[in-house]
Amino acid sequence: MDCTCSNFRTSTAPFSWTPTSTSKLKFRRLNSIKHSMVAMSVSGSGENGSLARFPLTPNKLFMQEAIGAEYGEGFESFRPDGPMKVDVDFLNDRLQEGFLKRIRYSMKPDEAYGLVFSWDNVVADTQTLKLNAWKQLASEEGKRVPEDGDVQKLMLYAGADQVLQKLLLWGMAESELDRLKLRFSELYYRGLLSLKTPVDGLKEWLDAVSTARIPCAIVSSLDRIHMLEALDRMSLKKYFQAIVTEEDDMESMAHRFLSAAVKLDRKPSKCVVFEDDPRGITAAHNCTMMAIALIGAHPAYDLVQADLAVGSFNELSVINLRRLFANKGSTFMELQKQSAEKAPSKRKLRIDTIF
Repeated sequence: MDCTCSNFRTSTAPFSWTPTSTSKLKFRRLNSIKHSMVAMSVSGSGENGSLARFPLTPNKLFMQEAIGAEYGEGFESFRPDGPMKVDVDFLNDRLQEGFLKRIRYSMKPDEAYGLVFSWDNVVADTQTLKLNAWKQLASEEGKRVPEDGDVQKLMLYAGADQVLQKLLLWGMAESELDRLKLRFSELYYRGLLSLKTPVDGLKEWLDAVSTARIPCAIVSSLDRIHMLEALDRMSLKKYFQAIVTEEDDMESMAHRFLSAAVKLDRKPSKCVVFEDDPRGITAAHNCTMMAIALIGAHPAYDLVQADLAVGSFNELSVINLRRLFANKGSTFMELQKQSAEKAPSKRKLRIDTIF
């Protein structure tokens, strides 16, 4: 199934913005500078290619993305007749199901949903890759990584500059920092090349949703080529009908989710995001999407805002998706005042007694 944005269509009203290729649908940042791609030849090769083919952008490995869509804002697309803003409400309106689809979804309601999976710690155990890369770098430099769990957790989500300067405190010169960041990138991508096993229970869950014919998308900051290669090594490529990667040039987590909804041809309010990060859950809710949290990288008490939190994909079934949307948009369990009609006043019978 072709997952390019040419599938973006509407069934309720003519949509003047109908690109014919992925490049035309590419949403451009307004206030961002494109990160330079640093290519570095290194020794050794993985099963599917050499490390030299990876774009080494060390600070992007841990760059904390903005949540996005705090006020329902979306993208801004540039056209010959001027810019056009595409926000959450716009997509929910334009991606409404047409008459024939509504009939189909009434018989097969599961097909109306769209599932969006985050790459980090949801599809692949990237936190282990990152921590191992830092430990190996420390070993090469004759340094040590603190054993404090809180410090190691910060290392997984902070930028490479912040980790080297404020957490590890190795006291390196600026020129040395650049060398260490590049070396860290090499170690991380080397681990990525050897990654062949997805998160526990994911393949069985994808088998179940594939049987139910629910389309799936994956979002990541990796480049598209190597994302596809990683999915191929894990035998997961066939399950995803859409992929959002670095080439889509999204500036926030919410924009990645909205782009995935567009590529799946599902309105955001019918999508479910699988995340392990509280910030990703907030981004999903900002997009009017449901959020299922995977407990692991963050404890359960940090994920209370999720619509559903599970320890692994083995705890899920398709019926869970139906229950998420069962009462959406209704006033179920909300207190309401019911105005009781006043009964007409009873007529009093008067009996005049004559004495």
